[in-house]
Amino acid sequence: MGLDYHILIVQEQAIVMNVGTRACVLPKFKMSRSEKGKTMKLVSGLTVLASAAMALAFVMPALAAGDPAKGEAVFQKCRVCHQIGPGAKNAVGPVLNGVVGRHSGIYPDYSYSDANKNSGIVWTVAELQTYLKNPQKVVQGTKMMFAGLQKQSDIDNVIAYLQSFDKDGNPVKK
Repeated sequence: MGLDYHILIVQEQAIVMNVGTRACVLPKFKMSRSEKGKTMKLVSGLTVLASAAMALAFVMPALAAGDPAKGEAVFQKCRVCHQIGPGAKNAVGPVLNGVVGRHSGIYPDYSYSDANKNSGIVWTVAELQTYLKNPQKVVQGTKMMFAGLQKQSDIDNVIAYLQSFDKDGNPVKK
């Protein structure tokens, strides 16, 4: 989904994983003096891998519970301002290719409001679920003049549809 993952070992006691602007500090693991050396490296390496796997499960973008085919129909409300898919271009709103997992206010060549550019939002499934109910409440000062989607099923379906395209507008293979 285009997110960067970085693992940092701090003084061999903590792991910090950054995902975009999010960070997850994993539990510390203690090392006794007797654990130093090759055995220590193997043990700490396994601990690092296990901890990293737990962190990835925590911060990986979730898949929407909706139906992309139904979401395509709901997206007709969005299509007035947004484009998605191969050949999509910025219009009244920015292109939505690869929007799930993307930071707000960064799609190239679109003139975002300061509110959107400075919101610090990463468009996760959970964030989009809240935003699509009431965009002006989530990003006060946004240029998006859309009242929102009222039905949770419509929100889930449209997010599933958005997830069906990669950042280049190509259909995501399942």
